[in-house]
Amino acid sequence: MTREGGRLPFFVYGTLRPGERNHDVHLRGGIETERPARLPGAVLYEGPGYPYLVEGPEGGPVYGELITATPSAYDRLLAALDVLEEYAPGDPRNLYERVEREVILLDGAPANAWVYVAAPRVAARLRASGAVIGGGDWVSFRSGR
Repeated sequence: MTREGGRLPFFVYGTLRPGERNHDVHLRGGIETERPARLPGAVLYEGPGYPYLVEGPEGGPVYGELITATPSAYDRLLAALDVLEEYAPGDPRNLYERVEREVILLDGAPANAWVYVAAPRVAARLRASGAVIGGGDWVSFRSGR
């Protein structure tokens, strides 16, 4: 999948997934498509009411949705998601980093997407003492509680 006008879709795996608390708050009215997808080589860790995604060869996949924004809403969504994820380019205080990664759709097709991954200092703490969300699926984890 290529970028449309230089804009990537978003891979969401936690509170931005359909039915979760931030989906309607941040994405309503700005979605063109939502498709199930997975990100290999990553693990989910429990956070304070939301998950962290940590990359690593031992992990994966993490399950979520590939969200394509409507062209008119893209800039607004990108800015809103950066704020929600406490991400600012180059800020050492970031909780997350926004990175481009290849995700896999249900039909096996690859797609490049923005993914918010735990910032390096957060990822190191989680690897040392965090609680892994087994199965890589935040929605299943939350419904099982």
